[in-house]
Amino acid sequence: MINTIIFDLGAVLIDWNPHYLYRTLFDSEEEMIHFLANIATSDWNEEQDAGRSLEEGTEMLVKRFPDHEANIRAFYGRWNEMLGGAFDDTVAILKKLKESGKYKVYALTNWSAETFPVALERFEFLSWFDAIVVSGTEKMRKPQPEFYQLLLSRYNVKPNEALFIDDNKRNILAAEQLGIRSIHYQSSEQLTTELQQLNIL
Repeated sequence: MINTIIFDLGAVLIDWNPHYLYRTLFDSEEEMIHFLANIATSDWNEEQDAGRSLEEGTEMLVKRFPDHEANIRAFYGRWNEMLGGAFDDTVAILKKLKESGKYKVYALTNWSAETFPVALERFEFLSWFDAIVVSGTEKMRKPQPEFYQLLLSRYNVKPNEALFIDDNKRNILAAEQLGIRSIHYQSSEQLTTELQQLNIL
């Protein structure tokens, strides 16, 4: 019996994309994609999500790629320009789940502790969660099993009574290995269908 729903935030409820910023900084899409694939990579950003300070991450990268200093510094210096809006249709699903009163609703997010307050201020629906577990605060991140385990232990959640929703297949597989039923999020329509099939919506 599912009594707990655990949401990822980025790309599920919140639109975050470095392209929004870097399209304004590069002359061509090709240059932008090369920069994000080879210099300010998602692996590098995930280290800040896992607790490394923005300053340390930035200085380390500037040292390695001094010719790209201005664009590297822009990543966190203008980070709020990468933050789009909410995905309203998914937020509406969250609202239904919360208002049903049947479920505890948590968020488990890979997010820097230094930038997360910007999202908290911008998105009122983040206050609907019973709790949010932020990787940068906890110094661990998905798909590390201990990060999921932290949420389960802290809030007395049994894996077989929880449902996890994330857009990243890697994170889904990690949750399933812990015995947490999961939905690989692709769209609000697909999420609605799968929740209906589970008699949750």
